[in-house]
Amino acid sequence: MNFHPDKPLDETSWQILAILQEDARIPFKELGQRVGLSSPAVAERVRRLEEAGIIARYRAELNLEKLGLAIAAFISIKSFGHRCDEIRLLIQESPEVEACYRVTGSDHYLVKVVVTSVNHLEQLVDRFIPYATVTTSVVLSVPVARRTISDAIFSKVPQTD
Repeated sequence: MNFHPDKPLDETSWQILAILQEDARIPFKELGQRVGLSSPAVAERVRRLEEAGIIARYRAELNLEKLGLAIAAFISIKSFGHRCDEIRLLIQESPEVEACYRVTGSDHYLVKVVVTSVNHLEQLVDRFIPYATVTTSVVLSVPVARRTISDAIFSKVPQTD
């Protein structure tokens, strides 16, 4: 089975992807039982999904609160003039940064950070002030933490003529 961008994945491959997104450490035997394949067949499917780049990596999801990183926030950054390179370097060097997005609109970057305290957040924000206008939004709750990507997303795509 080859995966090609023009050919959609079959239902079994989507089932495998959904299960692996929830538990990447599931044994092939159990994964195969859940999708109706033998252990070797499901291992081969997973290998091909990896080779095709559809499965990009496996990683652990950490409980940030238990690590003392109780505050998550988004920092919107709009650089002064041509300071994007300096800001990008500062973002890359800041261990508090969980993710950074280059965005359209009035801001240049949307940065997700995790910190130990409000004081820690303030110190982090202050590092950007010489280079940019900064707006900070503290995360109060996470109604949708991480949704499993499935083939259902394609049913929501508007049809074109």
